[in-house]
Amino acid sequence: MDVAAVADVNELARSSFDTAGPVRVLIVDDDPLVRAAMAMILRPAPGVDVVGEAADGAEVLAAVDTYAPDVVIMDIRMPRVDGLAATELLRARPDPPEIIVLTTFDADEYVLRALRAGASGFLLKDTPPAEILRAVTRVAAGEPILSPSVTRRLMAHVGDTGTNARRQHSRALLARLSEREREVAMTVGRGRSNAEISGELFVSVATVKQHVSRILTKLDLNNRTQIALLAHDADQAGRA
Repeated sequence: MDVAAVADVNELARSSFDTAGPVRVLIVDDDPLVRAAMAMILRPAPGVDVVGEAADGAEVLAAVDTYAPDVVIMDIRMPRVDGLAATELLRARPDPPEIIVLTTFDADEYVLRALRAGASGFLLKDTPPAEILRAVTRVAAGEPILSPSVTRRLMAHVGDTGTNARRQHSRALLARLSEREREVAMTVGRGRSNAEISGELFVSVATVKQHVSRILTKLDLNNRTQIALLAHDADQAGRA
């Protein structure tokens, strides 16, 4: 790894963590080179502890029981149990770890399903080291790592993938929200950050965060990414 990249990672880690303890990370990928690369990126960083590795989704539940990670970095394509199935199994558990899925853009439809299952976001396998660490720290802090630009690209790529039933369901869920909450949900679906939503709707960032929190509670969603996907489905429904 480039020396400057390592320095950037370490500096980011020092500025990202408090005294609450290191973020425990489990790496799941059937490619040993990918696991080694991820470990090489994360292990030197202060505030991150790579506690274990697994080579297939079939090993994930046992590995989580053994290592108690805060964050799981999960490959999508694995031979026995893929990352999607493993994500669904983990998210069905009480108090599951956060999950970041690994992908390339030719697997977008699987990424979309993983995000609906409750993954906190995704990384491309060629993501720069500092961005990988930033993703881990953000997810550990409860923030999904689906950037606005990637959200727009993903939504454009997968297009209209939902069934009529899911479209109707999405609209019914959004109907539970207040008018302002629906506005916030739809802007989240367009990949806007809290600051951008604040500017568009002429409210404070703190107010945007409160709306997002209420949306999650009212609709029983896990994270902001699921709000974006729900809004996407409803928007597609509106065009049908």
